[in-house]
Amino acid sequence: MDDPNVVPLRATPGAEASGAGQARRPRPSGVDALAAGAARASGERAKRRSTPLIGDPADNGAPPVKAHRPRPVAKPRPVAAAEGKARTRAKGEARRTGTRRTAPATAPAPEPQPTEAAPAADRIHVSGVEELVRAAVSILRTAAQAAGLSGEEVERQVAGTLAFLRRRLTGDYTVDDFGFDPDFTEHVYLPLLRPLYRSWFRVEVRGIENIPAEGGALVVANHSGTVALDSLMTQVAVHDEHPAHRHLRMLGADLVFQTPVVGDLARKSGSTLAANADAERLLSSGELAGVWPEGFKGIGKPFSERYKLQRFGRGGFVSAALRTGVPIIPCSIVGAEEIYPIIGNMKAVARLLGAPYAPITPTWPLLGPLGLIPLPSKWIIEFGAPVETDSLGPQAADDPMLVFDLTDQVRETIQQTLYSLLMQRRSVFF
Repeated sequence: MDDPNVVPLRATPGAEASGAGQARRPRPSGVDALAAGAARASGERAKRRSTPLIGDPADNGAPPVKAHRPRPVAKPRPVAAAEGKARTRAKGEARRTGTRRTAPATAPAPEPQPTEAAPAADRIHVSGVEELVRAAVSILRTAAQAAGLSGEEVERQVAGTLAFLRRRLTGDYTVDDFGFDPDFTEHVYLPLLRPLYRSWFRVEVRGIENIPAEGGALVVANHSGTVALDSLMTQVAVHDEHPAHRHLRMLGADLVFQTPVVGDLARKSGSTLAANADAERLLSSGELAGVWPEGFKGIGKPFSERYKLQRFGRGGFVSAALRTGVPIIPCSIVGAEEIYPIIGNMKAVARLLGAPYAPITPTWPLLGPLGLIPLPSKWIIEFGAPVETDSLGPQAADDPMLVFDLTDQVRETIQQTLYSLLMQRRSVFF
């Protein structure tokens, strides 16, 4: 280090001490300045390595300087996920510390408190149903006006139908020993027949006052029309036109009750087998019974013999009326002969099907299913004056001559009334 051209980077301690009392020499330039800068940089790096990031409060009495770190914003998580993470962290701490963690007692779930949302939802649901009902009623009113019916009548029918369905579901209806279901008859059976009665055949009823308001009675009528619609229209006429709205309990042939669906429907609507025992039982219990003594001979006769009564059988209906002492009411029906005019009979087909006849009409079977639509003839149903039987006594039923005479009297009354109504009728269809 004796070379005078080499400048030491740091002075020795001896030199510093010897030069303390002397005047400070001027800073060297050039190489000396470079050496001094390098020394200062080295000292600063060493100082930063030894200085902590957070200062000690005891140093120089200055407050600690906290480093600013941005806090992460917590994202909302489901409660179940947060609880699961908390349990996971607790288990991790327990494993690190070696302690066993006991699960806290689970608090019972709080009962759901009623809120305003549920009543609001109920109100919305109810209001939606009411809107649907109003819309349905509005549609029915429009359809009724187009069909010429009043809106109030349609609403009554709808209300009656809904009440009928409720009774059927709850079993709140009765059926008698013969299978007659009054609730079904009034709310299903008769409403289905009324369009034919009022709008298609436009039935005119006369002499309805001859039917008693109560007690047993026997209605005897002529039979015609290929299909026994005349009995159905008479049933509607008695119920709708009579002030007491009585049900006509019809007496039918065996074939009616042997036919599927038709037999069940006939039973529910009040019909029963045309036997003396059943007829007497109905009449003695105060029911209004109806019989068509011509049977299949009447409804299956050709159009050329229209309005000519066939035989009334052996007078069994008269015997039943005599034994029970009820009046016999003759009934004449005009218009039924023209709904399906029979111009021929396929006897071979009838034997094959086991039917009493297989008719050929101007529309059947030529037009196929369209031939099943009846022609819209104008109908007149007239109930004649009752023939009293109570004065003859039950023993009169055992007198064949008396029974025959009374049967012929009723038949002749109906025949003469038919001729009179045909004279009054202006047209078949008007």
